[in-house]
Amino acid sequence: MQITSFSKGEEIVPIALAIHELVNRLPTTMRTQKSEGVRIEDGKVIDYNYTGPVLEKVLNEGEVIRTIPESGPYKGTPVIVVPLKENNQVICVIGLIDITKGIFSDIMEITKRPENTNHKGEFY
Repeated sequence: MQITSFSKGEEIVPIALAIHELVNRLPTTMRTQKSEGVRIEDGKVIDYNYTGPVLEKVLNEGEVIRTIPESGPYKGTPVIVVPLKENNQVICVIGLIDITKGIFSDIMEITKRPENTNHKGEFY
């Protein structure tokens, strides 16, 4: 499979569905630089021509954004959108919609392992 800036929604479905399953079926969105993409919920593609305000912003800025959209179908729900780059150019963006209202993000932060500990085998 090859993803380019011009890949269409139908072409990016396999990777978007894989990500969707990896995150326990949180709603997932994905689009490329030049084409609208997909919106996936409950294991099904519900839109093959999807874009959203946060996806657009990450396409333009090329940086990870964690925010709560003020418009679109996920208005009021936390989202995380990341760029996928090749040769420093954004070719596509992938978004997760945190329908747990932030619990998913909090758990990821809480469960991070401590870095650089000098304790060997000790619990804390």
